[in-house]
Amino acid sequence: MSCCAPGTEGAMEAERASHALPSSEELTLASRTVGEGLRQSDLSVPGVHCGTCITTVEGALNALPEVARARVNLSTRRVSVVWKEEVEGRRTDPQAIAAAIRATGYDTHLFSLAAEGDDRLRNQLIRAVAVAGFAATNIMLLSVSVWSGAEDATRDLFHWISAFIAGPTLIYSGRFFYQSAWNAVRHGRTNMDVPIALAITLSYAVSLWETLHSAEHAWFDATVSLLFFLLIGRTLDHVMRDRARSAITGLARLSPRGAMVVRPDGSRDYRPVEEIAVGEHLSIAAGERIPVDCRVLSGVSDIDRSIVNGESDPLAAAPGTQLEAGAMNLTGSLTVEAVATARNSFLSEVIGLMEAAEGGRARYRRIADRAAQIYSPAVHLLALVSFLGWGFLDGDWKHAMLVAIAVLIITCPCALGLAVPVVQVVAAGRLFAGGVMVKDGSAMERLAEIDTAVFDKTGTLTLGKPRLVDRDKLNRAHLSLAAALAAHSRHPLSMALAGANAGPAPVIDAVTEVAGGGLEAVTGQGVLRLGNRAF
Repeated sequence: MSCCAPGTEGAMEAERASHALPSSEELTLASRTVGEGLRQSDLSVPGVHCGTCITTVEGALNALPEVARARVNLSTRRVSVVWKEEVEGRRTDPQAIAAAIRATGYDTHLFSLAAEGDDRLRNQLIRAVAVAGFAATNIMLLSVSVWSGAEDATRDLFHWISAFIAGPTLIYSGRFFYQSAWNAVRHGRTNMDVPIALAITLSYAVSLWETLHSAEHAWFDATVSLLFFLLIGRTLDHVMRDRARSAITGLARLSPRGAMVVRPDGSRDYRPVEEIAVGEHLSIAAGERIPVDCRVLSGVSDIDRSIVNGESDPLAAAPGTQLEAGAMNLTGSLTVEAVATARNSFLSEVIGLMEAAEGGRARYRRIADRAAQIYSPAVHLLALVSFLGWGFLDGDWKHAMLVAIAVLIITCPCALGLAVPVVQVVAAGRLFAGGVMVKDGSAMERLAEIDTAVFDKTGTLTLGKPRLVDRDKLNRAHLSLAAALAAHSRHPLSMALAGANAGPAPVIDAVTEVAGGGLEAVTGQGVLRLGNRAF
């Protein structure tokens, strides 16, 4: 019995045939250790749609002796499998786990988040630009021959070759404009792509008509060249918007993808951050970021909360301390209790504020949006008036058509509708890179009217990155020794001390870091200590 719609079984079979099972080596490398003799693998099962699917997959996996437990997430269509490295003295082949899923009728492959830069639309746009540029170059070469004096049959041949090059190019490279225009028209509205689609289609049709009647002029070169430059602008805009979202991307990177959950029986299970529930206990090692808002249960450590308050001075965390998602655990291991889900955490709220600011409707953006809304109807009306006016004025309706097409082409205000929003997003990204988070899009416009800045902040207004002052007054030997010790710590003060040493530093092994107490190492010269009070 299948929960899938009738007729999809053949498609599922083709889909399974198109994907080979991941190899044992791939599965082993992609897995992670979650306890003594246990590893966890995350597999994607895109065919899972309902509770019956979940029961089928989990039942097949739990029946395997090498599987300790399996859990299917319906929303992400991911199955997390915890498996034993050895069963009865025999090493587990992880491919058998994937094969068990495949045996139930569901395709499976390694689960991974979308890779950075792996932008499908961007790649499609680049290919379209390449095709349009190649076609425009070749048609232009043929047009040069026509402009140089080719006549009669030779001219007609060049026009026909240009037509056969331009036609497929409009279909392949112009599909972005056609799809957008058709989607707008069939919903009873227009957008900026409607006049573009009309212009390149009509110019090609008129050129083809002229070629059929052996006319002297055809405009295949202008049609494809226009498409080429419009695609360049579309591609640059897409890339710029992707890069401009570095502020939100940078914030998202502050949250780990998962955390080690400590189960009631003491076992550990690595779980994606989206699946961490309120009340669960998490183990946070030194050097890891806090995944969700939480409360410290046990352990002491120094916490870098500069993302929260901008202070470079770390917070000394102890049992009972409240910590926000995105903060960095610097020195000691902690066991914490989640007090909020990832969706409701501090970092998620900040990302929401940034998204609202980048998409906010500031005054200039509202003006640009209103102008863009009336642009398309106005341009179509203007083109129609031009067509009728020139047609009735001189009676040459072909000339009137060419005038109308020219109106559609030259009035494309892409910069009006695109530049203002992109500038706002870019500005928010640049400010975030400088340590300023924008909560309101109109704030950047009001900055132009500011002549005085007043900072209301408890403590010292800093850049969040401490640095060593009066370095020249220190003993160089002592500084290099202190820098060698500090290089073993992620504490902000230790990192500043290590970076202040411009010369060589001795190599010191077996350095111990005491949370809140500093660093200690035993060498042949004695015990070296680097802490808050003494070295």
